[in-house]
Amino acid sequence: MKSIRNIAFSALVAVGAFTMVTYTACTKDECEDVVCNNGGTCVLGNCSCPTGYEGTNCETITRDKFLGTYNGNETCTVGSDTYTVTLSTNSNDLKLTFNNLYNQTNPSISALCTIISTTEFTFSDTQNGVTYSGTGTLNGNTLTVDYTVADAISSNSCKYIGVK
Repeated sequence: MKSIRNIAFSALVAVGAFTMVTYTACTKDECEDVVCNNGGTCVLGNCSCPTGYEGTNCETITRDKFLGTYNGNETCTVGSDTYTVTLSTNSNDLKLTFNNLYNQTNPSISALCTIISTTEFTFSDTQNGVTYSGTGTLNGNTLTVDYTVADAISSNSCKYIGVK
């Protein structure tokens, strides 16, 4: 009787082991055929892109959709203006250059911006005794920039809205 029990137990263990091996051998790695570019990582078959990249395989530089010339209006605490700004490339994929900030002509102000999401950038710097900082957001072809410009005497908060 004991040997029948041992045989039955051994058979049960063998069937269980075979089932486990068969089950785990059939589980497909969802990331096996997924290639994520620019430092992206595969999670459950989809690429998770680092800041500055987007697309199915992280193949698109986020900054590139911001690039171009925008015509718009600016309203500040003190004054308002209508003018054109340009966002251009930088050697770093996470950076772009904002030209003609505040429509300042002499000297003109260019801001070095950092991409922080698929629709937003920030900037902060001091040039020629003038400190400026703010954020920009892109919604379709509309650029909205909220920022502050300050020198030793005064400060001005502004909102620029331009269309590409």
